[in-house]
Amino acid sequence: MGCHHGFSLDDSVRRSWYDPEFILQNASLKSSMTFVDVGCGDGFFSLLAAKLVGPTGNVYAVDANTGSVEKLKQKAADQGLQNISAVAGTGEETVFCSGCADVVFYSMVLHDFKDPSKVLLNARQMLKPTGLLLNLDWKKKQMAFGPPLHIRFSDEYASSLIKQAGLIINESKEVGEHHYLITAKV
Repeated sequence: MGCHHGFSLDDSVRRSWYDPEFILQNASLKSSMTFVDVGCGDGFFSLLAAKLVGPTGNVYAVDANTGSVEKLKQKAADQGLQNISAVAGTGEETVFCSGCADVVFYSMVLHDFKDPSKVLLNARQMLKPTGLLLNLDWKKKQMAFGPPLHIRFSDEYASSLIKQAGLIINESKEVGEHHYLITAKV
């Protein structure tokens, strides 16, 4: 989870693919909210979210890669962000809270989990009744970069997993040339 199969992401490369702020605004993320980043890597979205939710908001972040979590903690400290709780662990076994999250977010990781259905059930448990799940992922098509095609989830398949976890799909749309974004609610 979060390893992106040895594919390391440069922030500027990522920004050439899609607009991360737009994606977070799409979830109406604002001051005092709680954002959960599952498979957070070194915290690209966690850090952006921490700025949006501000000192009265909370960001919970989890990744199986301890090194990535340490990097995230270091970046948060460097940027003076004190509203991020980051832990090393699996998406299958991590539930930060019950009914507390305004947004549960997956960025290009759903296909990396051993048991994506369990991870999505955990998301449902963490979401407030008004909360949103966001799944940003690679389109299932051949590209010169990103994870290998055979492990990618199509938006239809990801949507079906999300529905099986008891969530309702709001929308599925393209964000940039290589990715799609699924928004779902409880």
